[in-house]
Formats: sequence, C-alpha cells, structure tokens
Amino acid sequence: MEDGTTRIDRDAAPLAATMPPETGAPVAGETADQPVIRTERLELRPLRDADAGLLSLYASDRRVAEMTTSIPHPFPPGAAEALIARARAPDRDEDFWAIDGSAAGLSEFLGLISLIRLDESQSEVRFWIGPAFWKSGFASEALKGLVAANPHGSRTLFAAVFQDNPASARVLVNAGFDYLGEAEAWSVARGASVPTWTYIRQMDTEASG
Repeated sequence: MEDGTTRIDRDAAPLAATMPPETGAPVAGETADQPVIRTERLELRPLRDADAGLLSLYASDRRVAEMTTSIPHPFPPGAAEALIARARAPDRDEDFWAIDGSAAGLSEFLGLISLIRLDESQSEVRFWIGPAFWKSGFASEALKGLVAANPHGSRTLFAAVFQDNPASARVLVNAGFDYLGEAEAWSVARGASVPTWTYIRQMDTEASG
C-alpha cells in the first residue's frame, strides 16, 4: 500500500516443493520472472496450477464475467488452465497475479489482478474479485499494493471500467487514479460494446522502482 506496508520480493523463484507459508517462497508451477508483492492482508503472487479450480469457479459467475472485457460466459472447461498457461508464456504481454488471502486466514485465491505492458513506460491494470469477497477492501488493497510496487516500472498506468460498475471506479479513485474520459469496450460475456470510464495514474518511478 502507499503507506509503506507493501513489500515486494523481486527475487522469488519456483522451488521443487511447497515451502512453509511463513517463508513467503513460491511453489512449483509459479512464474519465475514476476515479483511477489505483499500488503497488510494479501499476497499478490504468480498463478499456480492449483488456482485453476477457484479461478474457474469465480470466473463462471456472470456478475464477474460481465464486468470484464475478456471473460466469456458461460466459462468453458479448460479456460482457467489456458489462462494459467498464458500467464507463464515467455512472450506474454500481460502479467497476472493471484490475489492470495491466506495470510489473513482466507482462501489462497480471492481474485486476479494484471498489468498489460502497452509500451516501455505505460501499462494497463485490470482486476476482479470473487463475489464472496466484495465489499471487503481487498480490491483496493491489491490495487494499491500493485501501484506502490510498480513492477513494470511504468511512468503511466491506465485502467477502464464499465459505467455500470461504479464500485471498481471507486477502487481506482481510492488508489490515486484520475478520471480521463469516456469510451466503449467490447464485453465477451455480454456480446456487446459497453460504455466505459477511463482512468489514468501518473507514477513516481524513482519512488517505486
């Protein structure tokens, strides 16, 4: 978080076996070239094979899918595994982090947050939380943690939300994003183009890099 509680482990690498939770070390199947970001209650970590079940469960919820551009509804079998494989691809342009609540005694997978690298200095952030954890502050905490860590070293972050999703708009504003304008984006789940609000955040790269 911006108050200094965010901790970033840039040297985390996969191990042959699961380590005790208190070590903070990643487990087999994680992506080696992404930092693990820790906040007061959460750990943002690379996706694991074991995340597929809960990822599929939450992404299958129409309320989640319809607030994203890319999640289809119904969510097809194998889609979670395909996303995890894409998250590990060496030529990927989007880095994904599982929002892990196990440090707070909750599930190891609460939702997903990602950064799409637009160019060397700009990235787009996307996020969603499973409905069981809405109104918990986890989305705000995860986004603030990612912004503070700034793992892409971006000078500018962008984000967009559908206009019928004011809760996510508030999450962005609370993390220091400023309103930029209106646009439209295609929603796969809705099969329609939906009005959006676009937000921007200028980064202090010296403080976060």
